[in-house]
Amino acid sequence: MMRKMIAVFAVVALLGGGLVFAQETETDEEVAKLKQDIKDLEKRVMKNERKTALDRIDFTGDFRFESNSIEADFGPYFDGMQLQRALVDTLFYFGATGMPPQSPEDVGNLIAQNYADYLYYLDNVVTFDWLKQQFGQFPPEMQQALMQQLLPYTYQEGYDYKNTLLYTNRLRLQMDAKVSDSVDFSGRLAMYKAWGDSTGVQVFNGQPTSINVDGTTAAVPNSDLLRVERAYFTWHSPKWYLSIGRRPSTGGSPLNFRQDEPRGGTPLGSIINYQFDGATLGWHLSDKSTLRLCYGVGFESGFGNGEFAARPEDRLKDAWFLGVNWDIWNTEDVFVQATFAGAFDVTDGFNGLVVLPVDPVTGQDVPAPAILRYSPSANLGDIYWGSVVGIIHPGAFDVFATVSYMESNPSNITTPFGGMFSDPFETPEKQDGYMYYAGARYNFANDKTKLGLEYNKGSQYWFNMAVAEDDMIAPKTSVRGDVWELYLTHRITKNFILKADYMHYNFDYSQSGWHMGSPKPLDSNPPPILGFPSPKSMDKFLLGLTARF
Repeated sequence: MMRKMIAVFAVVALLGGGLVFAQETETDEEVAKLKQDIKDLEKRVMKNERKTALDRIDFTGDFRFESNSIEADFGPYFDGMQLQRALVDTLFYFGATGMPPQSPEDVGNLIAQNYADYLYYLDNVVTFDWLKQQFGQFPPEMQQALMQQLLPYTYQEGYDYKNTLLYTNRLRLQMDAKVSDSVDFSGRLAMYKAWGDSTGVQVFNGQPTSINVDGTTAAVPNSDLLRVERAYFTWHSPKWYLSIGRRPSTGGSPLNFRQDEPRGGTPLGSIINYQFDGATLGWHLSDKSTLRLCYGVGFESGFGNGEFAARPEDRLKDAWFLGVNWDIWNTEDVFVQATFAGAFDVTDGFNGLVVLPVDPVTGQDVPAPAILRYSPSANLGDIYWGSVVGIIHPGAFDVFATVSYMESNPSNITTPFGGMFSDPFETPEKQDGYMYYAGARYNFANDKTKLGLEYNKGSQYWFNMAVAEDDMIAPKTSVRGDVWELYLTHRITKNFILKADYMHYNFDYSQSGWHMGSPKPLDSNPPPILGFPSPKSMDKFLLGLTARF
């Protein structure tokens, strides 16, 4: 509008001035000069308008390259998927002959002779509920005898794993805008990929980071797609604020120290490091203390899951979160924060994409690497957490310590992947767990180099919502065991950072990071029955460069 008005005034001036000049000098030179002045003026106005529009959004971000080297040790175990397959095959034999088999060879021979019937049995008879019912009809002593007969045929020797070089790129674009005096917008787009892989879907290997779910799309190497990691508005006054959208729920204290970044998320990173959609209502109790009530949704059952076609008894409840984050004391010298949270009507996983190599019901190998949309099948119960962190800065050091506690309240439901902290054929029971996490970082006098050492230990049933923790293979704060981490960061320039990192994992129990299945001691004798192999120990070396802009 301003440009149009200037142009109108300029034309009027041109016409009027042109007449005067024509009367006085009767030349066209002054008219041509005035036209050029008008064009220059329009260019300056357009430039100012463009700058004003762009200034409404402040763009920052970072690009990170990392090289990882990973070595892991897997101990011997009994393959739970093979055991499941052997059980399904044995029930086929029992149904066909009316008696138990004398050996697995007898089962194999019968299947070969009646293969068409066997395929019909797999496709039309076998379901997980049917399997539980059939197995439950056997007396306990017969169940035990059957397992003892089948178990030796599923034994797997331990082995070593090594990935000498694994390169990744991560791009994050931060957007901030002031909508009005009382409303702000913030967002972050992210691309994170391993070199040579933009498929977006991984083959399931038993680790929680190998299934693509809503909470990990921007935090686990996925593809070259730019995804919305965060997007929310904040409506605020001097004393309170309301924030709604895709939450800033990753990178919370004290995980930011190891990345040489400011605090990145609202909740404590020791229990919540997971992308989700929700809302926060906050009160500034004082200039040093803020209290927040947080709500979020982890699984929406009524959209995209075929609920209209499901029978009422088969429909699931939404999985949702509720929590309190309290910055108890926040100054330059001392920071104390507590997070109390609950996850309600937790499902057996969340909507996601995955390539399953084995059918979890029949134990049969999936014949082709097909991408599957995983949808939850049951609400398993509730989980509660509490965690507190204290951070101080004595001299050139940054020192922190956290203590976290978890408790489950399961429903009497199991699925092919198990129930809440229980195996598929077990009755779920209440469990609790803990994790403590401490660290110190030394800031060298050059104000460029920082050296840090961290340690955390989790108990047998410890579980947190930390799948988006950026540790490549296994989130360290989810480990049922202990982790040592030694790192060095050096600012080559103010915004160009080198990082060298070494992590050593000791896994005491299986299935770290999962709320399904019973965690088993990995050094037990005889070896444990595992659905997928779990590492006993792992070493990870990392060298990275980050450019922030």
